[in-house]
Amino acid sequence: MTKSELILRIAELNPHLYQRDVERIVSTIFEEITRALARGDRVELRGFGAFSVRRRDSRTGRNPRTGAAVDVAQKSIPFFKTGKQLRDRLNEGV
Repeated sequence: MTKSELILRIAELNPHLYQRDVERIVSTIFEEITRALARGDRVELRGFGAFSVRRRDSRTGRNPRTGAAVDVAQKSIPFFKTGKQLRDRLNEGV
């Protein structure tokens, strides 16, 4: 599901809301999650999961084409851990 599909689905389920308002709400939620992660905060959505930031240390990598050593800088990556309710719903029919 893409962001635009999510917006359409929410708008369909809530006919009393304008689609432009739903789009603004969804965009605001994503922006706030992004800002919190950029600050290094953890974002937990009960029953769905938790977003956090993990740091990867700098290291020496290899250029796959030439085999030459390449320095890879430290970086931060987003990490998502699913919540128990989400895992349970995904595995109901299994």
